[in-house]
Amino acid sequence: MFDFANSSYTTVVITAIFGAYFVSVVADGADWGTLAWTASLAVSYALVMLTGPLVGAYADLHAAKKRLLVATTTGCIVATAGLAWVGRGDLALAVALIVFSNYCFGTGENLIAAFLPEIAKGEAIGRVSGWGWGLGYLGGLLALALCIVYLQWAGSRGVPADDAVPATMLITALLFAAASLPTFLFLKERTRPLAGPGHAFRDTFGRLRETIHRARRYRDLWRFLICIVFYQAGIQTVVTLAAIYAEQAMGFTTKETLVLLAVTNIAGSVGALLFGQVQDRLGHKATLALTLWLWTGTVLMLWAAGGATVFWIGANLVGLCLGASQSAGRALVGYLSPERHTGEFFGLWGLAVKLSAIVGPLTYGLVSWLSGGDHRLAILMTGAFFVAGLALLSTVEVGRGREAALAEPATA
Repeated sequence: MFDFANSSYTTVVITAIFGAYFVSVVADGADWGTLAWTASLAVSYALVMLTGPLVGAYADLHAAKKRLLVATTTGCIVATAGLAWVGRGDLALAVALIVFSNYCFGTGENLIAAFLPEIAKGEAIGRVSGWGWGLGYLGGLLALALCIVYLQWAGSRGVPADDAVPATMLITALLFAAASLPTFLFLKERTRPLAGPGHAFRDTFGRLRETIHRARRYRDLWRFLICIVFYQAGIQTVVTLAAIYAEQAMGFTTKETLVLLAVTNIAGSVGALLFGQVQDRLGHKATLALTLWLWTGTVLMLWAAGGATVFWIGANLVGLCLGASQSAGRALVGYLSPERHTGEFFGLWGLAVKLSAIVGPLTYGLVSWLSGGDHRLAILMTGAFFVAGLALLSTVEVGRGREAALAEPATA
């Protein structure tokens, strides 16, 4: 249910609606508008990278995952609602709210992922992770649908689109708040505190030093975290720039792009649910390898697409690959993590994902800029991230990594 809830934020605020509003209205269409938007996201991701492992370690030491999740969710919801008051020229306010809301979202994403090994054991982790990602795409689809309906309603009454968009931020915030309630009411914190409240930061940094010291014991997990940086760089690029590519390279209108994103969300839900079942049979590594091969082929299809039909097929494959690879990756981190240190390692997982969210889109932008706006070349270069991810994944021995995780003493 939390995956269902927080997907409303990423779908509406980051991917579909507010990003375009930021560039065209807040920045008034200035040349630096896109740079300001991507830089704001990069700052928020960098903050999550810096604090993610510390938050995870603190959560493990004090059994505080749920308390911290409540705090970050509240922060994201309040900041998202605040975006409704951002208008033309309100650059400082928009940047501050985006950085804060996306930071809260990213930190909360790490915290909710750390609950996975508590509520699903062994091979069931893949199936439960798939359920979460599948519901997540449905949540994003619902949020997008509600916003589209509102925008059409407002347009039918003569409200300019620029004046109608801010209200969609309130819709998103309300949906996020309502859908997250089951998590806060029913999810239990099953771990016990490992430290008293008196030395929070000292204990947290000490725990991190221990984690680094234990790194060689979990070498397959660390290899996989490096793998995540590469293949997630490709994923983050596609997610962040899908709308831009559709409009700039394929000539889609804004309405066509929103419909495309809605359909892709449906495909993403199907992919997460389907591959969530498959990975429990094939294994986490084999399933992820399969999805990375599909990603590589899909990027080639998008690069070569000469018409709308082929592009629509490729976009739906993106949805299938997206749900499947996200679910499999999160499940494998949980499978390779020692039980008493899940918060720390999911903090590192979040660090890897956020690093990829900086590297991938910036690489795309750099290639596009150096090639004189050639978005096709930029998407082709994105495929290299998936090839690198496949190569690194081949070095991960899941059986050995699982044995190392299970060998960790319960009191360590």
